[in-house]
Amino acid sequence: MQLYTERLLLRDITMDDKQDIFNYRSDSEANKFQGWIPETLEDVESFIQRNTKEFNQPESWYQLLITDKETKVVIGDIGVHFLGVENVQAELGITLSPSFQGKGYASEVLEGIIDYLFNDLHKHRITASVDPDNTASIQLMERIGLRKEGHFVKSLFWKNNWVDDVIYAVLREEWPKK
Repeated sequence: MQLYTERLLLRDITMDDKQDIFNYRSDSEANKFQGWIPETLEDVESFIQRNTKEFNQPESWYQLLITDKETKVVIGDIGVHFLGVENVQAELGITLSPSFQGKGYASEVLEGIIDYLFNDLHKHRITASVDPDNTASIQLMERIGLRKEGHFVKSLFWKNNWVDDVIYAVLREEWPKK
C-alpha cells in the first residue's frame, strides 16, 4: 500500500524501519497518550510481524509508515482499524515523531487517508478515539472536520486505570474536501 500527499508518502512498514520506529515510539513522555510504547527493538519487530499483511481487511488494524516524500525520512505512523465484518467504517490512530509535530503533517496525513477511505474505498464513517487530556489531538480532529460524538467516562481500562475516551467521527457525506 502506498498513498501520496503533497509532502508525504504513506507506505507499508518493513523490518528495515524498526530502528526509526523505535526511535520515536519508545519515548514514553512524548507518547504518553499512545497505547503501545516499545521497550526494545524486539518489541518493534513483533509489532511489524503482527501488522496485517493486506490493507482493507475486515476487523483488522493496518499500520502505515509516514515518510517525507523527497528525503524518505520517517515522520511517524498511522493505524487504520477496519471495523466490523461489513467493513464500511474505519478508526484512525496516528503517532508522529516529536521533531515533526506542529508542522501540519498530522493534518495532511489524516486528510489524505480520509479522502482515500471515503473516495476510493467508499467507507461510510471514520472515527478516532482521543484521550480528553490530549488537547493537541482534540484541536487536530476539530480542525480537519471531525465532530465530537461522545465523551465516555471511565470506559477504557488503560495502563491499569479506568480512563475517559472521547470519540470523534465524520461521515462520507460530511467530507466535501477539496
